[in-house]
Amino acid sequence: MTERYLGTGAIEPDESSLTGVVPAHLPQRLTISLWDFSWYTQAGRGEPYADLDSAVADAASLGYNAIRICAAPLLLFGDLGLDRLAQDLEIEGLGASPHGGYFGQRTRWYDTPGGFRLDLRARLLELFEAAARHDVVIVLASWEYQQSPAFAASSAWFDAIDAVPLQDRYRLLARAWDSMIEWLTLHGHRHRIALVELHNEVDFSILPALAGSGAEQISQLRARHPDLLITASYGKPPHLAMHVLPAGLGAGQFHVYSYGVLDALQQRIDIRSEGSEGFPNAALRGLLRADAPSVDEYGRAADWKYRATVVTDQMIYGYDWVDPDAWDAWLIEHYPPYEHAMRREIAARTIAIAAWARWQGVPAVVGEGWVGYTPLHGAFEENEIGLSLAEHGVRTALDHGVWGVVLCSNAAPHHPMWRLREWQRSLNAEILAR
Repeated sequence: MTERYLGTGAIEPDESSLTGVVPAHLPQRLTISLWDFSWYTQAGRGEPYADLDSAVADAASLGYNAIRICAAPLLLFGDLGLDRLAQDLEIEGLGASPHGGYFGQRTRWYDTPGGFRLDLRARLLELFEAAARHDVVIVLASWEYQQSPAFAASSAWFDAIDAVPLQDRYRLLARAWDSMIEWLTLHGHRHRIALVELHNEVDFSILPALAGSGAEQISQLRARHPDLLITASYGKPPHLAMHVLPAGLGAGQFHVYSYGVLDALQQRIDIRSEGSEGFPNAALRGLLRADAPSVDEYGRAADWKYRATVVTDQMIYGYDWVDPDAWDAWLIEHYPPYEHAMRREIAARTIAIAAWARWQGVPAVVGEGWVGYTPLHGAFEENEIGLSLAEHGVRTALDHGVWGVVLCSNAAPHHPMWRLREWQRSLNAEILAR
């Protein structure tokens, strides 16, 4: 049909302009590499972040102009009596397994052998100095009420933040961010801050709903730092009812995952639950490596580490011992019936995020996406299917005025996808050309 029959109201407007004004000192498009907490948990000898300057330079060479991190504000500036710990933080990961190796050894984000110490405040300053040398900006977030403290050898960090009453946690976060911002300003790096997130994925963390005290703290922090973009991020924003989000967010930082066929597999093998009778079930046993130990033989990390993170012991066992080739083969075989829905879901969620941000007059960011959580060596997101979904998400975001976007949550130095260098360069160039 033509507009003669549909009417001019049915003609789609050009929504490629940014959803909200971006401060003039920041890039007008952000290409984001997600370093999360790994920039300090995988910083031992020979690990991806051992040399921060080299890591930042490498990211910049691939076309990234922004790095998103857990800056651990509660550990560094929470005034919780953790200063000595922050200055000599021992990284352990989830610890050694009695079966051999360490827990999380083949689990994305958790493959942390540990065995080193660092001064995290000094390391944060080192990161900002490297970012300045390579003209990269930093997205600051906290994963502390989601998983970061679980990688420490001591439970002191987690114990201290867990002792804070639920209703006071946003106030504590805002106070810590205020102190960190002032500290970074003192060191000449204020203009290097692209975005401050009160916390990562407030809907999937040990926090109350953001509406109420969380939104109030964001508003107060924005009033203290009106030149900065300050918000919180959601792991699964309410795409069908974005109006229920609290007012006052300085940016729309949302995550877009379309699990689709991946969710079908996860439910089939019951990998994300805890305490399931008869785990692993027959479906999961059929996907395990030939050398997989029993659950009892493998053991489990210290109890406090599971309290400090959102992952379960079933997830760690399953992702550590699943055969990645068998995992990928199942996803590839069963993907066709899910393809249309997954592509539609990525587009619909991205458009909803952008529309909300335009309504609010704030910049929009997709800080994580696009398929979901897979074993470390699973290559579904790196194969033709996964890359196509990622490109679809990125291009939809650009078409609707999203300011910042990840190529994929696995496109970072600590993931195998980092080897896809030309793909990253090409897609980052496309983003920056808009």
